[in-house]
Amino acid sequence: MTTRDVYIVDAVRTPIGKYAGALSGVRPDDLAAGVLRALVDRSPALDPARIDDVYFGNANGAGEENRNVARMAVLLAGLPVTVPGVTVNRLCASGLEAVVQAYRAIAVGDASIAVAGGVESMSRAPWVMAKPERGFPAGAQQLHSTTLGWRMVNPRMPGEWTVGLGEGAELIADKYGITREAQDAFAWASHRKAAAAWAAGAYDGEVVPVAELPRDETIRENTSMEALGKLKPAFRADGSVTAGNSSPLNDGAAALLIADEAGLAALGREPLARISAGATTGIEPQYFGLGPVEAAQRALAKAGRSFADLRTVELNEAFAAQALGCLAAWPELDPAVVNPRGGAIALGHPLGASGARLAGAVAHQLAAAGSGLGMATLCIGVGQGTALLLER
Repeated sequence: MTTRDVYIVDAVRTPIGKYAGALSGVRPDDLAAGVLRALVDRSPALDPARIDDVYFGNANGAGEENRNVARMAVLLAGLPVTVPGVTVNRLCASGLEAVVQAYRAIAVGDASIAVAGGVESMSRAPWVMAKPERGFPAGAQQLHSTTLGWRMVNPRMPGEWTVGLGEGAELIADKYGITREAQDAFAWASHRKAAAAWAAGAYDGEVVPVAELPRDETIRENTSMEALGKLKPAFRADGSVTAGNSSPLNDGAAALLIADEAGLAALGREPLARISAGATTGIEPQYFGLGPVEAAQRALAKAGRSFADLRTVELNEAFAAQALGCLAAWPELDPAVVNPRGGAIALGHPLGASGARLAGAVAHQLAAAGSGLGMATLCIGVGQGTALLLER
């Protein structure tokens, strides 16, 4: 079967808000609608009715983003009611999965122009309660926070598979002998790179303002190794993973305009990059953070390329230990090309939006460089990894 070339034409995102911060008053469906509207407005030649589908990633789905947040975003953004929308969930990689699904639809000819993105408001994630098995229970009922992690765990699941995300990061630190100092140094570098990128205007072309938040809210440009070193372990009393070397809880949204050759002609725009190949793989759930290792290798093999060919890599920094574990498994990759404008430890990790943010970041970086191969990749809770290659 002959497939079509697929291009990322444009990519936008909100500044990322901190938990209970500047974006906590904005509903997730409004965040999604905002980036969708901004993306459409940046292509004046685009007739919104020509958008064949809108794919949005979301990891929660239990709150205000229920009822298919992609479709809600289409309607709230004022697009024609004929434009459909679908919401996908691959937890932390939901936004990248949305890009992959749009890519596949266009590649096989089911669409010509599509939007893919993701949204999460961890601040507004609700508390939920299981429905009682019998009516009118007399005792107290348990509420579960849907902000992050396991809830209502199936008792048939092995205990080692359902450890908390932070404990999973500790297991990776144990596996690779990753020290507290190495994790703190990685986190410090993430903040320095993010602050420098914002100061240099590197994010001006992709970030659209919302709720008067001028930039990503969790960047700490004044942090230091000394300050990070004073933080107590967050998940084990004698552990090395802290709040400072982990990604925070966040709110935000991102969206990408994706098209084939005919779509490009209709838009009258030069694309940022072409989608080259992708892969998704599974791993033992407790080692979820190493999910990108095999996914990246498979994506590169599909494209007939190697780590040495990569000009830029956006590796989601769920935890410094997790990111360092992946880098340890990729000795051929130059660490200098990884997260050149900062990563999730500094910028934030709004779960459903992060994959779309990473894909957009790679596309913008390749466009700024003029050529090259880039990769966006994330680890995924419950033990998966996804990687996507872009080329210009």
